Amino acid sequence: MRSELIFGALTHVSNRYQLCQLASKATRKLHKPNSRLQDTTNEVLYRFRNANPGMSAPITEPEAQPVEQRRAA
Repeated sequence: MRSELIFGALTHVSNRYQLCQLASKATRKLHKPNSRLQDTTNEVLYRFRNANPGMSAPITEPEAQPVEQRRAA
């Protein structure tokens, strides 16, 4: 049930308003045109229950690219 998903998501987000904002943004980004909006919302809440939505993905530094040096012709 959706209430279980909401209470599970509240373990990571203490503010209900913030949970609503995060869930609506994530639902808009993950929604597929030919699927039900309710299913997408449930999927988002399930993901929030398992992981903290406020934490961003770990930042990794890109590999250093060798700098090309140009010479005058």
